[in-house]
Amino acid sequence: MKLKAALGYLALVVTVSQMATPARATDIQWWHAMSGELGRHVEKLAADFNATQTGYRIVPVYKGNYTETVTAAIFAFRSRSQPAIVQVNEIATATMMAAKGATYPVYELMRDQAEAFNPSAYLPAITGYYTDMAGNMLSFPFNASTPILYYNKDLFRAAGLNPDEPPRTWPELGAAAKRLRTAGAVCGFTTAWPSWINVENFSAFHNIPVATKSNGLGGLDAVLTFNNPLMVRHITQLAEWQKTKVFDYSGRATAAEPRFQKSECGIFLGSSGTRADILANAKFEVGYGLMPYWPDVTAAPQNSIIGGATLWVLRDRPREEYKGVAKFFAFLSQPEVQATWHQKTGYLPITRAAYELTRQQGFYDRNPGTVKSIEQITLKAPTENSKGLRLGSFTLIRDAIEDELEQAFSGKKPAQEALDAAAERGNKLLRQFERANPVQ
Repeated sequence: MKLKAALGYLALVVTVSQMATPARATDIQWWHAMSGELGRHVEKLAADFNATQTGYRIVPVYKGNYTETVTAAIFAFRSRSQPAIVQVNEIATATMMAAKGATYPVYELMRDQAEAFNPSAYLPAITGYYTDMAGNMLSFPFNASTPILYYNKDLFRAAGLNPDEPPRTWPELGAAAKRLRTAGAVCGFTTAWPSWINVENFSAFHNIPVATKSNGLGGLDAVLTFNNPLMVRHITQLAEWQKTKVFDYSGRATAAEPRFQKSECGIFLGSSGTRADILANAKFEVGYGLMPYWPDVTAAPQNSIIGGATLWVLRDRPREEYKGVAKFFAFLSQPEVQATWHQKTGYLPITRAAYELTRQQGFYDRNPGTVKSIEQITLKAPTENSKGLRLGSFTLIRDAIEDELEQAFSGKKPAQEALDAAAERGNKLLRQFERANPVQ
């Protein structure tokens, strides 16, 4: 009897213990490309979502830059060790669309998981980049950015320039940069992301095409046309300014950013999404302006286009993970969450509600200039030339463009020759992509 009672007591203890132990949350891997200050904001987003419920745990994993992150995901998919969510930059959209069996379109995910999802709530300038021809959203807009002009107000004052008036046109920018150089600045202005800013966004802002077929949005048989007279004129001017460091080329991607933060260059053209890093590191008052334009181009300024990245969902993960992914995307869409992300990082708010909430909270009034990115991307209704790009293998094409821009900036090739070579190399890549992805 004693043994029977003891066994009964033990069973009761085990049962109570099991009841008291909460079910383990389902881990969901999110591979991303955000480092530094932005990486810390990504970690906080995940932690904030995890704190709202107990069923799922978003696990952010930094995988390097955009190219490294996408490459890691591709290799992982082949070995069936892929994450549920991967952050992919905007220029890889065509590549991801072609990988139909590997991706789980967001509009299908949200429908299948019965999560509220209203595409019309998101800003058209952003969602248009990531929808199919039927208007279905294929990936979830996350960190959408656009290039803006940053300037060092302290250096402006030292050079006798008005710290409250950023240059609006390229001639004004050139004149201001010369004043900065005369006052002792190491360089007048520099730029991050050379192709994204000085070819892709330059073209959109002046309402000229980068390629035919609505910059590739209308089909895979697009042909690059950026080797046009206006682009040649622009690159020729940059190369001329390079000789006296009125403009000083600093490298690809974000290589130029530290030079602005260290007050080497008084003006910097960079992503709106780099504002968090700039404010965290700059020891001067930062000013903001729109991208410059050539004033004799009647269509300018038009509107800029986005950069940044979206979140793609990969297939062949356990069904339970997808429930958590859908809930996470619904969380990210909340106006309060989006407004905070926008205000802390400089990335665009992806929904109208987040923009309106930010405005109502007085953020733009307290932080003059921070609304520039939104003003610029919505300056005019997008045209066929300013909706964005969807060109296959564009990561490689951008490399070819920047190879040739470097030849022009270093004086090794005239601008026309460099741009012609870039277009020729890029068109070969487009035809390879087209052959590998025949229309069904």
